[in-house]
Amino acid sequence: MPPIDELIGQLDTIRQQAEQELTAADSAEKLEAFRIRYFGRASGVLTGLMKNLSALSPEDRAVFGKAANSTKQKLQDLLDQKAGTMGKGTAAPHTDAWQDITLPGRGIARGHIHPITRVLGEVVSIFSTMGFSIAEGPEIELDYYNFEALNMPGDHPARDMQDTFYLPGGFLLRTQTSPVQIRTMEKTPPPVSIIAPGRVFRRDWDLTHTPMFHQVEGLLVDRGISMTHLKGVLEAFLRAFFGMDTKIRFRPSYFPFTEPSTEVDIGCIFCKGKGCRVCKTSGWLEILGAGMVHPEVLKRVKYDTEVCTGFAFGIGIERLAMLKYNIGDLRMFFENDLRFLRQ
Repeated sequence: MPPIDELIGQLDTIRQQAEQELTAADSAEKLEAFRIRYFGRASGVLTGLMKNLSALSPEDRAVFGKAANSTKQKLQDLLDQKAGTMGKGTAAPHTDAWQDITLPGRGIARGHIHPITRVLGEVVSIFSTMGFSIAEGPEIELDYYNFEALNMPGDHPARDMQDTFYLPGGFLLRTQTSPVQIRTMEKTPPPVSIIAPGRVFRRDWDLTHTPMFHQVEGLLVDRGISMTHLKGVLEAFLRAFFGMDTKIRFRPSYFPFTEPSTEVDIGCIFCKGKGCRVCKTSGWLEILGAGMVHPEVLKRVKYDTEVCTGFAFGIGIERLAMLKYNIGDLRMFFENDLRFLRQ
């Protein structure tokens, strides 16, 4: 191994020779040849000289390493400067691999309307033609609007029907878009005719439930509103969405904010009512919940229950999309798999 002084002298000789070659270079090809000659990973002059580092003592290694890095950086700066004066901006890329610049670039993938967005837009469009206007509200709600104003005080057992995300300061993530109905009625005297589309949140996660999903809830309050009006609106909607030959039935149910309450089923769209795995051989599929607005809810917003009545309903958008497009796993809506979204 040459002594450290001799190695430093070699570095100085290499630097002087490289500067002369760089001054004489007058084309991009010569600059690239220069880069490979001095900086190439396999056979570059500076690369070969740096291989001596491992054989030096720690003290000499530090001295030689500093000198070698300084020489390398100086030559690199001169190379970049030379390339700039020749209109290249920067030196050629530090790679020995040949690149075919005539190859076509990567295409930009086209976007697609998400199934949830598509179904939500269709639902809103159908109800809009019936005269319902769109109302919105906050996703972070107060307990009052999400529960108490909907006839669910703090000790009401119906609160156990919904696994709620509670937040500090008395806030929560809304479990339904019904709070929008309360906020709208507080500001608007009857008649009121709205739908409230939006995201809702519950602590649930499996094939048919997710922590975040979408709902459209509807409200109509006016003089003389009855269950007949509710049935007419929902039947018109379901036949517009699923087809005019859709079979529909209403079953008694319970919701704390409506009385009487009902759940609505449609004839299974997969087996046409004959019974299959999807409908659990019943021939029917549960589709939404509804009912006449409970008088206690109307009193909360200072509506005169002797004068006006109303109905409300709630529809799960993911449920509609799964049935319409025959999707078996709810989680597919949120995994952003392009193969799914392109269909």
